[in-house]
Amino acid sequence: MLIRVMTIEDYDQVRTLWMKIKGFGIRSVDDSREGIERFLKRNPATSVVAEVDGKIVGAILCGHDGRRGCLYHVCVDEQYRMRGIGKAMVVFAMEALKKEQINKVSLIAFTKNDIGNAFWKEIGWTRREDLNYYDFTLNEKNITAFIQ
Repeated sequence: MLIRVMTIEDYDQVRTLWMKIKGFGIRSVDDSREGIERFLKRNPATSVVAEVDGKIVGAILCGHDGRRGCLYHVCVDEQYRMRGIGKAMVVFAMEALKKEQINKVSLIAFTKNDIGNAFWKEIGWTRREDLNYYDFTLNEKNITAFIQ
């Protein structure tokens, strides 16, 4: 297994992986090739992929605003779960954030994502109960589709 920085050349394999994950939310604009390229240009060293025999089996979009890091689209191919890949990718992303002097990282997990929520709890992340998350769509074309 190889854990490394994600590049735009990984996009097709990463998108294929996203489309295999049940319950995954993909946005039409932000998750397009152009949207991911923009994200990776802003955050060139913090997103990560996991490869097994040249095939991408896991990915995390990770970035920061100079103050706080955030993980997006954390996933591991179902056939490769329970092998430590997810945890290794999270550690890689957190180390990359620390190199950029980021001291706190957060993520959003859908409440119905039982597997993901169990994973975050298992590796020591704390679920916040003291805040509300608000959202406002600036681009009406940026529709979220959920993989069934």
